[in-house]
Amino acid sequence: MRRIVVVFLLFIITAVFAFLIYLRSTGLSARSRPAAGEGFVARRARSFAIPTSARNAQNPVPQDARVLAEGMHHFADHCAICHANNGSGDTPIGKGLYPPSPDLRAAETQNLGDGEIYWIIHNGVRFTGMPAFGEDKPGVQDEDSWKLVHFIRHLPAITDEEIQAMKRFNPISPADLEEEEQIRKFLAGEDASEAHNGHEH
Repeated sequence: MRRIVVVFLLFIITAVFAFLIYLRSTGLSARSRPAAGEGFVARRARSFAIPTSARNAQNPVPQDARVLAEGMHHFADHCAICHANNGSGDTPIGKGLYPPSPDLRAAETQNLGDGEIYWIIHNGVRFTGMPAFGEDKPGVQDEDSWKLVHFIRHLPAITDEEIQAMKRFNPISPADLEEEEQIRKFLAGEDASEAHNGHEH
């Protein structure tokens, strides 16, 4: 028995030492990509951390065209900045996170249960860029997050037309807002009026 304990402790010490060497060689840069083993362990830890009752939960929101449209709108407004409208994660912010935003169309996400996806959306994931969404009220279902579950299930079959339609719901950056304001002023003749008034003075 004592020998087993010693071997186990040596294994733990070796693993910690190897991790410290890996950390020292890569630093804390978010530009590094997680190793396959790290990703495997992180996924297992996430799965372990989700309560069994949450993993087995069924989506209480029936799916129809309206629910899917609302989920799509919500995704475009809140999620696409990291995950992209098509769920690929191919955005500047998504690729800059550690770990990078996952491809929500891939099996790693699509094979999760509805309850698992809901739990991740509603509670977020520590040590990643995934925040918690929705109000945290005990016993109250977050319908917006359940609608997102329906839309995430739809992502592997999303069409180009839907992706284009989502763009009008995407958040606008300050630079884009400034550009839109300049265009509005130009079309309203405000710039020309200001220039004219300045010339008179």
